[in-house]
Amino acid sequence: MPQFVAQTLNGLTLAGIIFLVSSGFTLVFGVMRVTNLSHGAVYLLGGYIGYSVIGATHNFFYGLAAAAIAMAFFGLLLERTLITWLGGSEMSELLATLGLIFVLDDVALAIWGGSPLTINLPGILGKSATLPFSGVVYPNGRIFILGVSIVVALGLYYLLRRTRVGAIIRAGVDDREMVSALGINVRLVFSLVFMLGALLAGFAGVLGGTVLGIYTGGDSDILLFALAVVIVGGLGSYEGAILGSLIIGLIDNYGTAYLPAVAYSILFIPVIIVLLVRPQGLLGKVNT
Repeated sequence: MPQFVAQTLNGLTLAGIIFLVSSGFTLVFGVMRVTNLSHGAVYLLGGYIGYSVIGATHNFFYGLAAAAIAMAFFGLLLERTLITWLGGSEMSELLATLGLIFVLDDVALAIWGGSPLTINLPGILGKSATLPFSGVVYPNGRIFILGVSIVVALGLYYLLRRTRVGAIIRAGVDDREMVSALGINVRLVFSLVFMLGALLAGFAGVLGGTVLGIYTGGDSDILLFALAVVIVGGLGSYEGAILGSLIIGLIDNYGTAYLPAVAYSILFIPVIIVLLVRPQGLLGKVNT
């Protein structure tokens, strides 16, 4: 039982990191219909930037903020240049953002090298504590990441469900033409959504660097998780991003812990089932 509790918390921590990436990914995918495969590379680049800032300032939170802000502006630059220039061509966006992955990976490799890096949490966050009721000794850093993910999820829920900006974003998911016809600056909304998605990816890159590490190829791994979440949860569904992240995070961790030989296969079982039974995702809307 103590091992199961620890593995469940590990799965929830992984789910939190995946959620931070996939929530932005599903918003960009759902609102803008942009197939941005470079989202994982933004996560990785954010992790590297956070690592460098932390090393220079010796302050973890400075690195976290720097990575989030830098990736938000990178997302704005990407949306205003490459995405705009492609004019909404899905295949062109797919190929261009796929190529951007290799560009960003090579830039990261040239600057930070190919050795895996780890971000250390400061002070008490870098230590462990005994959990009540279970007696499990568990890292404080993972509890911190889980707590931050919950706070961010609640903040995003408030933004999307309780504010005018959120109403516009949700309306953009359902009917972009109608939103534009109402006189709303859809271009500005798209830019804000793209910035928010990139900000969350950069933020997750630093938090993920404390658990998963920062390494060449990490962008492909996290992108795979994000795609699985979008498929399971539903395209453009915020609640689907939460549910999908929980399912994928827990299944991946349980599979790695208890069935390591087939862990990679187990991860795709829910993806296959959802595609067969409910192609729009568990909480996605049926197109009519």
